[in-house]
Amino acid sequence: MSLLDALQTSATGLSAQRLRMNLISSNLANINTTRTAEGGPYKRKDAVFTANPQSSGFNDALARQMDPQRIEVLVTEIRNDERPPVLKFDPGHPDADGDGFVALPNVNVVEEMVNMISASRSYEANVTAIKATKDMAADAIDIGR
Repeated sequence: MSLLDALQTSATGLSAQRLRMNLISSNLANINTTRTAEGGPYKRKDAVFTANPQSSGFNDALARQMDPQRIEVLVTEIRNDERPPVLKFDPGHPDADGDGFVALPNVNVVEEMVNMISASRSYEANVTAIKATKDMAADAIDIGR
């Protein structure tokens, strides 16, 4: 694996974790949203990651066959959580049903905070990998002098 391949892998990881953090922020921001354009309460969203081999042409496909370690992180899907909404008794709410229950989003603050910490740590790990790659390249240049 070359230094540029390592940087590319870490860069795709950074992008994926940034998108994950944006989804978590959206989930937390819509924790009390009872009406959406699709109808019903907001549904929490999750990113689905896939590790794919890097490729941009024949040379990359050949190199991938010789070095299958070259991968990149892709967000293949943004999935709605299909768990049922949380029902809360609030007969005075404008979105309450006939029995006085309001359907609130299925967003759990504790779960979102754990996901946020996980995404943050993954982001930091990718930044550390980029820094280590950069330091190795600088050391290699110094050796060549």
